[in-house]
Amino acid sequence: MSTVELTKDNFDEIVSGNDFVLIDFWAEWCGPCKQFGPVFERSSDKNDDLVYAKVDTEAQPELAAAFQIQSIPTLMIVRENVAVFSQPGALPEEALEDVIGQARNLDMDEVRASVEEAQKQEAQKQEGQAAGE
Repeated sequence: MSTVELTKDNFDEIVSGNDFVLIDFWAEWCGPCKQFGPVFERSSDKNDDLVYAKVDTEAQPELAAAFQIQSIPTLMIVRENVAVFSQPGALPEEALEDVIGQARNLDMDEVRASVEEAQKQEAQKQEGQAAGE
């Protein structure tokens, strides 16, 4: 399966419209990105039920900034609109397949509950700081 190029114009449609999206943040000048590119492509051939997408950080600086991408390549996995994995560095093929397997096995109800709890705690912390000002 070929990869999709993500831009600020199609990002929401592709990520929201699919349950499992792997995103490779990369740039043309990046040596490790060029090494990881074929690994990412081969993985897309093995997992044709998943959406593989690439963000050219030079052409899409807004997306790179929105996701606080500091180093490339960075691989991100989004399941059901929740970023469940994000790691810089060119993963070897076996490691990529392992991460995909772990992401497939996540209980998304548990993940959403954990995200909700973290958001509540952050809101309470901010309320406490505001009250103390």
